[in-house]
Amino acid sequence: MTDGQEIVCRPVRTRPLWFLVGLGAVGAGVAVVRVVQWGRLVDPWVFGGTLGALVGLTGLYGVGVLVSADAYGVRSRTLLRRRRLPWDDIADVRVYLQYGHHGRVIRRVEVALRDGRARRLPLPFSASCDDRPEFDAKLDALRALHRRHAEPESDHVPVISYRAAGRGSAVSLVLCALLLAGAGLAAWFVPAVESERRAWASAVPCAAETPAAERGDCLTVRPAVVARTEVGRGKQPSRLYFSDGRPLESLAVSRAGAQGFRPGDRVRLTVWRHQVREVVGEHHVWREHFTTAGELAVVAAACALAAGYPGCRALLHRRGRRLPDDEVLPSALPFAGALAGTAVWLLPLCRLHPTTPPTSPVTLTWAAAGSLGSLGLFGWAWRATRVRTPQEVPSTGELLGEEVFLAARFLEPTDYNPHGFGTHIVLDGGPPAVTPHPGPGRFAARRIPVERLTVKAVRRLRGGDDDTVPRSWHIAELDDGGSPVRLAAGPADLSRILSALGPAGAGRADGGRPPSAGLEP
Repeated sequence: MTDGQEIVCRPVRTRPLWFLVGLGAVGAGVAVVRVVQWGRLVDPWVFGGTLGALVGLTGLYGVGVLVSADAYGVRSRTLLRRRRLPWDDIADVRVYLQYGHHGRVIRRVEVALRDGRARRLPLPFSASCDDRPEFDAKLDALRALHRRHAEPESDHVPVISYRAAGRGSAVSLVLCALLLAGAGLAAWFVPAVESERRAWASAVPCAAETPAAERGDCLTVRPAVVARTEVGRGKQPSRLYFSDGRPLESLAVSRAGAQGFRPGDRVRLTVWRHQVREVVGEHHVWREHFTTAGELAVVAAACALAAGYPGCRALLHRRGRRLPDDEVLPSALPFAGALAGTAVWLLPLCRLHPTTPPTSPVTLTWAAAGSLGSLGLFGWAWRATRVRTPQEVPSTGELLGEEVFLAARFLEPTDYNPHGFGTHIVLDGGPPAVTPHPGPGRFAARRIPVERLTVKAVRRLRGGDDDTVPRSWHIAELDDGGSPVRLAAGPADLSRILSALGPAGAGRADGGRPPSAGLEP
């Protein structure tokens, strides 16, 4: 395929698409005939035909997709657009991962332009294991053609996953803005809610001579007799019904309020601002719940803290803007921990002081201590999410004389790591070995044939690596008798493992000491 002058990508399964096109044509015909014959637009047949026509347009769009590549560049054609990208304008051909329901991963081809933009091609794409080989073959052909007619930026296949630096942060920024808007809206209502609560607490019964039009801000008491009660199930409201529909037909109450009254109970209804706020009986009292300013202030603070997490994700994208697009960014979970720690002291403080700043020595000490604690947590989170780059660390070859189990994984199945069973590597108690447990003991251990291994490079995590590998780990690329093997571990643990493998027989492709992953200086 790579020796040809042109690569053509068409939809693999066109028969279902043509069926949708036919269904759309039939639906459009039914809708037109129904409108012309009956002269009515609001009709079930017209609605069904229009829906079928829209489905047919979707099928027609899928049938018309075509992507081709030759010596001049990549061309794509859809129902609405035609695009041509010369090879000289393309910096790289890479894989873009989209995530669906139930862990479904859709692979698409994306071309990175030299001006920093990216364009996703409609074809080829892979949505299952069955079409993965054909997708890989098309991708290899496109990359080979790119290498023949231009200079790609990378010598490997970049994979843009949800953890990669090139994924973008637009969704995080939009979510952060929406949560901040919700926090601002809730905070804007806090004074009004507090004013209403105070007005209810200070309301007095209406005088006899008070006109009906002016009885809104005073309390009016009206007698009534409960005719029956209706206890709602689930989220359905509960209601009280009154005899003769006086002073009103029914009243929505809480579930406990409906259960507390019985048919025939004589009650007093307290009306304030033209609504029944209280029902008092001989054995039970129901009062309408007023949202307090403290509750609304807690909602506003919670929304603001929740907005901090997508904001921190966008900050990490900004912080890693100089990384290659397929390198994995550090996790934002340390910032989530800092936000959770802030919520522990901030939310109760907002509950107690929704409209006024704290003045008592206890609350002032509480706020000051919480602020210092949050500052320390965010400082720790900033340091924990810094980008750690691999660097050369001298290998001392120190042996402790006891078994040490280090969390590490070979990402490829090998004879010493069958089916990827290994989760740890044991050192110093004998030959380095892969184990499926953190010890103690070498039960089910498989010896690592270090005499076959050659260390080629140590790098940060990429989007094409296993998604289950922690973001803070690094990858050592090894050559196992001609087969590439990747070893993943934390920076310090990987440094120790490679140092231990060195004296046992592992070398480097350049003849130097085995590299190790260290922290930033």
